[in-house]
Amino acid sequence: MINIKPVKKTFDWVVIQTKRKMELKTKDEQPVLNKTASSNYTEIILESISDGVFTVDSEWRITSFNRAAEEITKIPREEAIGRFCFDVFRANMCETNCALRKTMETGKSIINRAAFIVDINGHRIPISISTGLLKDEKGDVIGGVESFRDLTLVEKLRKEIEGRFQVGDLVSRSDLMKKIFDVLPQLSASDSRILIQGETGTGKELLARAIHNMSTRSVKPFIAINCGALPDTLLESELFGYKKGAFTGANQDKPGRFELADKGTLFLDEIGEISQAMQVRLLRVLQENAYEPLGGTKPLKTNVRVIAATNKDLAELVKEGKFRQDLFFRINVVRIDLPPLHMRREDIPLLVDHFISKFNDLQNKSITSVSPEVLSFLMSHDYPGNIRELENIIEHAFVLLSEGMIEPQHLPKDLIAHIPQSKIQGNINTAVRMIEIQTIHDALKRNNFNRLKTSKELGIHKSTLFRKLKRLGITLPPKNSKKN
Repeated sequence: MINIKPVKKTFDWVVIQTKRKMELKTKDEQPVLNKTASSNYTEIILESISDGVFTVDSEWRITSFNRAAEEITKIPREEAIGRFCFDVFRANMCETNCALRKTMETGKSIINRAAFIVDINGHRIPISISTGLLKDEKGDVIGGVESFRDLTLVEKLRKEIEGRFQVGDLVSRSDLMKKIFDVLPQLSASDSRILIQGETGTGKELLARAIHNMSTRSVKPFIAINCGALPDTLLESELFGYKKGAFTGANQDKPGRFELADKGTLFLDEIGEISQAMQVRLLRVLQENAYEPLGGTKPLKTNVRVIAATNKDLAELVKEGKFRQDLFFRINVVRIDLPPLHMRREDIPLLVDHFISKFNDLQNKSITSVSPEVLSFLMSHDYPGNIRELENIIEHAFVLLSEGMIEPQHLPKDLIAHIPQSKIQGNINTAVRMIEIQTIHDALKRNNFNRLKTSKELGIHKSTLFRKLKRLGITLPPKNSKKN
């Protein structure tokens, strides 16, 4: 009999209680449990718990896969058993920091290590992992057992408590972004074309992906193309494809992006860069929902949702005669204006934490946070490159640091060198003020705007809190909607 030693005390307790309930009530009638019965009890329990559990042999092939593991990973048991665990259980730590491998090597169990997996649909799922050794009757190690718990709901509740909003990879606590997040369900339920306008690096493609992933087209492809990066001839073949013999070197048919995105979403980035001739060709496709590949003679029907994006003001380009008005009306059914980062500075600490967590997972590092000096500088910067620039700053620090706190010396030198010291000092004062406002406002919300409880949490006197509220311009809700 395989003796599975659970890695959690609660699991041990469930086993004991279940066995007691299943045994006969009187001692006279109580039979001796044999190996088969004990094995059946274990199987029943593994199938009834909400944690995913799988076991592997010494060659890392999965030997068992319970019902909860199927539900969390979306992979049927018959497809999982016999395969390597890293091919099925696609966790961020599988390649370089496998928890189960460490347990097999050291003999020490790991309990509740945070991680995430990617299910069969490509969705990222936060989990906690626990591991243990799998032994036979003689006590010899014959494999390993790993349990994992889906923390999606916990993560969602945590973000709500923190006042954090997240859609896909977009994170924010800004009121400007919350207004956008609030309308995404309605936009996702529709097939109307969307125009996303915003400065470079504000996350236009991330927003388009979020809309696609929330829509009924999510099971179909999301295809993106940067229209400004290709000349007309190449862009035309990329969008519409071509037939064999259409030009020299066309040795076989090639599908275009419209065909690849069939029944899905086509994201046309930097649409404001395309020429007048390409605008005419694209307009015809959007009007008729049909196109002809290069070298083709018959039109092909298309069923895609088009989301376009630009860092330019298309309405102004229309006035200047640089963008066709009829095409503008076709793609501008619904318009979303993404605010630049300097208009949502309250998101900077949140984004910094997000990128630190992201790069820790990707690079297997243990960086904890940024120093107050670094945060002050990050809050003061104007970010012409927006969120992408902030991400690059954090990634630069990860090149120079493996663990601990990001200090000023880990930031790009040319970034700080180009900012006058007087401007830095002034902006630091502004940044500190904004952080103070955010801290007090968050504490008020956590305490249902009870000022006495808030002052105790912040470690200041109630009268000091009153003065800060007045100085910082923080307003409170009406008295009938809070407790004083």
